[in-house]
Amino acid sequence: MTETTIRRFGQGPLSRVSALVYTLLVVELLVVATTLPGLAGLVLLDRDAANVPLAAVCALPAGPALSAALYALYALHRRRPDLTDLHPASAFWRGYRMNAGGVLKLYVPWLAGLTVLATTFANFGAAGVPGWWAVLLVVVALATALWGANALVITSLFAFRARDVARLAVYFLFSAPRVALGNACLVVVAGGVTLVATEAALTLLGSVFAAALLLNGRPLIAEVTEKFTVQGATAQGDSPEGRRDDS
Repeated sequence: MTETTIRRFGQGPLSRVSALVYTLLVVELLVVATTLPGLAGLVLLDRDAANVPLAAVCALPAGPALSAALYALYALHRRRPDLTDLHPASAFWRGYRMNAGGVLKLYVPWLAGLTVLATTFANFGAAGVPGWWAVLLVVVALATALWGANALVITSLFAFRARDVARLAVYFLFSAPRVALGNACLVVVAGGVTLVATEAALTLLGSVFAAALLLNGRPLIAEVTEKFTVQGATAQGDSPEGRRDDS
């Protein structure tokens, strides 16, 4: 079998689908492995309002893990790999090392904000406030979740400062309504999975949710690349503007 034949075999449609499935499985295993301590805590916690802060602490490892999954899956998309060139584990760990610090700068306050909202909503009956406040809380929580989704995609794929990521995430809430709508659907699905099953079930779908987040975020990624980066540039000095290197 010649080298040309091998290359053609590895680049066929079926091979590409197999490469995607293999990558999703490997990335999912790594997501579970990197979130296992927190996942174990979530499974053991009762669904009680008093445990919301503890649940938030258990969810801390999920931020860097999901960011690494986004990075690995995006590397697959950019390179258009085949069965003869698959390195999802290497891409995942590279993304984890590069992104963990930057992600946590945004993920921790984002998670703290959602924790406050969830605790307030769980104790809504005892607060004695008007009923329309519940609607307001839901709207604020959804906006916070959508902002977090935008911020996670941006900080996972691009080398911006945390405050710049935060501003861009707000900007795309309004300038990319299709992205916001798609992510809102993902938030609803994630909430439904958590209510019907457990948080563990949601984690077991981590790579699928990351792939869906990337699919929804294509307009956002394209606009950030075109308008807010220097093509081919990487982080330099105090003004890290550019795409993260995925080589």
